[in-house]
Amino acid sequence: MNVTLTPEQENYVLSQLQGGNYDSVQELISEALQLLEERNRALKQQRLAELRQKIASGTEQIAQGKVTDGEVVFARLQEKIRSISESGL
Repeated sequence: MNVTLTPEQENYVLSQLQGGNYDSVQELISEALQLLEERNRALKQQRLAELRQKIASGTEQIAQGKVTDGEVVFARLQEKIRSISESGL
């Protein structure tokens, strides 16, 4: 696989090699990909935790009776749409 780097990226890679932080481009790329995988895994876990929290919150609201019938919600939306259409907005 061939990869084209911007001049800035190439300079960064070279500076890391010359600074002794990495022994090869392969080593640098391997670590970069590993960090990217870790970041993506952490973001996925964060999104999953947020989703679980929203589900728990919704479940709690249902248990407390804090719900609105879906038919009522759609009727309100249809009324708003009708009202907006009639007003010419």
